[in-house]
Amino acid sequence: MSKNTVLALVGSLRADSHNRKLAEAIQLNAPEDVDVQIYGSLGDIPFYNEDIDVEGQVPAAAAALRAAAAEADTLLFVTPEHNGTLTASLKNAIDWLSRPYGAGALAGKPTAVVGTAFGQFGGVWAQDEARKAAGIAGAKVLEDVKLAVPGSMIRFAELHPKDDAEVVEQIKGIFEPLTAVQEEEVAA
Repeated sequence: MSKNTVLALVGSLRADSHNRKLAEAIQLNAPEDVDVQIYGSLGDIPFYNEDIDVEGQVPAAAAALRAAAAEADTLLFVTPEHNGTLTASLKNAIDWLSRPYGAGALAGKPTAVVGTAFGQFGGVWAQDEARKAAGIAGAKVLEDVKLAVPGSMIRFAELHPKDDAEVVEQIKGIFEPLTAVQEEEVAA
């Protein structure tokens, strides 16, 4: 069986982002048959504007995101929570990936959402909003993939998520539903 390629989009643009570190921990703990690739900064992508989304003239950063997402078997959004919802950078990425309508890189793409946040619930509101936006954009949202790590500012102040045994154990639990989707598609 070929490797399942998971493209992780980190919704935080901060250099020392706890969510980027969580994505790194996910990458380090991936099973042998899963290749987790962390996408570069979403901050390079201009805000979605239909006037600049013209065939042959799509901004290079947006075109690169679309190509990377199209190549991946699964998308994994790793997001903090900003004011009770998903980040602008992740929402912008979803907007670019949803176009052209019905045929964008998100159309039918298995997509999961995880993350960590300062609050006591670990960013579940942001994760729910990201699932909602991805689903409306046409993604096949994997509702069984759940990982919300609370208290990120304190918990990861001096500890990388890869060194947190509880988080690592939770990370290992997200891969079964991720790989099950590819196995279902291969069998179909």
